[in-house]
Amino acid sequence: MSSAFSNIMELITGKPNLLRNILVRLLSFFVLVFLARFAYLVTRKPNACDSVDFCFFSSDASNGYAQISGEGDGRLRNYYSSVFQDLIAEGYLSPNSKTLCIETLTGEDVAALKEIGVSNSVGISTKPSPEVIYGRAVRQPFGNNTFDFEFSGNGSLDRSSQPVKFASEISRTLKLGGFFVVHTAAKDAYSLDSLLDLFASCRLIRYHDINSLDSSIREVVLMKENQILDHGHKIPSIDGNSGNKCPVPGYERELIRNAEPLISEEPLKPWITLKRNRNNIRYLPSVVDISFKHRYVYIDVGARSYGSSIGSWFQKQYPKQNKTFEIYAISANKAFHEEIRTKKRVTLLPYAAWVRNETLFFEITRKPTRKNEENFRGMGRVQAMQPLSNFVGDSDKIEGFDFANWLKNAVSERDFVVVKMNVEGSEFHLVPRLVETGAICLVDEMLVECHYNRWQRCCPGKRSSKHQKTFAQCLVLLSSLRESGVLVHQWW
Repeated sequence: MSSAFSNIMELITGKPNLLRNILVRLLSFFVLVFLARFAYLVTRKPNACDSVDFCFFSSDASNGYAQISGEGDGRLRNYYSSVFQDLIAEGYLSPNSKTLCIETLTGEDVAALKEIGVSNSVGISTKPSPEVIYGRAVRQPFGNNTFDFEFSGNGSLDRSSQPVKFASEISRTLKLGGFFVVHTAAKDAYSLDSLLDLFASCRLIRYHDINSLDSSIREVVLMKENQILDHGHKIPSIDGNSGNKCPVPGYERELIRNAEPLISEEPLKPWITLKRNRNNIRYLPSVVDISFKHRYVYIDVGARSYGSSIGSWFQKQYPKQNKTFEIYAISANKAFHEEIRTKKRVTLLPYAAWVRNETLFFEITRKPTRKNEENFRGMGRVQAMQPLSNFVGDSDKIEGFDFANWLKNAVSERDFVVVKMNVEGSEFHLVPRLVETGAICLVDEMLVECHYNRWQRCCPGKRSSKHQKTFAQCLVLLSSLRESGVLVHQWW
């Protein structure tokens, strides 16, 4: 009896040790899996992540280049050999060409060039090999005007976090009249236009789709010329007249035609209808590739608390394609300034976006109720300076600035710029100013909450008295933007 009891107690007291051993083994297994994945990325896919960042899983695993890094049975070398022979046949490459392969993963492209007789060929990579020397696309270890032909065939330009420097180095080391050939997974016209803007000294020769080892990709051929080209997509010269219009390529018109339709009939419950409309919005990065832009900028005009739109919507819901955006919060409401200042990577402009530089009145009022609905003037509205006795609610002075002029100095046409505007009626001043100055041409995508005398949730059958514009006027404002080539969405 005593012996049996002892055996039972041994099992009971030993159980924690058994569980501990199991947990230790499971933990060891997951650590080994993690280390194996890390070693694979570092040794086999050194460019799977950006060179200045660290990641465990490449965001480009499905972009057509996932299998191009394996040399195995020579399929990769044969593939590159076929590509280069076609380029020789078309006259873009010759056996006498001095050739560079940029950020080659395995050196198979360099080996293929030498096998078909282009002997003066070299590659650069952060992992040198017999065919490849150490170098980076954004800092080539060569002098100016060195190469007759440069090639980027593994999606390195697509993945680059510094496409401007990438392109600048190619333009520097490529000889006048030399050719640059790039393979890219981006096939839409928007991204092609952005890619061409990177190479201001190069002319587009041709582009077409080709089959790589596992997918279809686009091959683009550029030739370096002596003059700086604009590729036909520039902001108009601004002379102060209202006749300035943005040059709108056909593909941008097509994007606007395919956007969600604007709500054309005034909703009886706008607080429901307009919010539901968010689910219908097709944001620009969800339909085009934005890889080849210089910078990525989000401007919240009329920003309130950080969580109201920047944190809750833009950071979490807007499709950014893994790009890091510069964020500007323009807010005249001092109640939100302290919070916004504490947020990293957010620049606060504590002023009112306006049509010129001047001192304004910033109205501060209570939320509407059945008792004060008639006197409600709206939180955050700005007005030009006039006698203070004209205002019903509390008010404060705030400096306004010429938003259109600031925008033209803050961003360029080669940046990707998103503007959200919620300015309590000032959109009827700001939007025309953006159009007449041509600053609207710098905006890729715009979201506007248009304020009108809407039906009130608090008071059935009564319209808001804080805004005099009608829903029809809002529709005209937004429709005119789309007709002029601006991708604008109704916001709430």
